[in-house]
Amino acid sequence: MARIAGIDIPKNKRGVISLTYIYGIGNSTAAKILDDCGVDRNIKVQDWTDDQTGKIRAAVAEMKVEGALRSEVQLNIKRLMDIGCNRGIRHRAGLPLRGQRTKNNSRTRKGRRKTVANKKKATK
Repeated sequence: MARIAGIDIPKNKRGVISLTYIYGIGNSTAAKILDDCGVDRNIKVQDWTDDQTGKIRAAVAEMKVEGALRSEVQLNIKRLMDIGCNRGIRHRAGLPLRGQRTKNNSRTRKGRRKTVANKKKATK
C-alpha cells in the first residue's frame, strides 16, 4: 500500500479511485491531482514509480486534507452553534439543516423512534 497524507491507499485500485480514500479528496480532485502530476488516471497504484508517488504526495501535501480539514469543519459547526443561527440550532437539536421536512422522514438525523404515550388521532 502506498502511504499518502497518513493514509494507506489501496494498491490494487486505479489511481483516481484510491486517492478518494483520503478525506477531502473526491473524484474530480483526484483526477486533477493526477493530471497535474502527469500520471495516467487508469494506472493502478502498484504500478506507480517512486517519482510519480513523490509528485502525488507533494501535490496532496499542499491541500487541506484529513485532520486539518476535519478540525476546520468541526470549528465551523461549533461557530454556527455559538452564534445561535438557525443552522447552529438545528445542529444542536440533531435535526436536518437544509429545510427538509421532519414529520415523516429524517430518521438518520433524529435517531430511532421514541414512542410517546397517548398520542393517538382524535376521533370525532
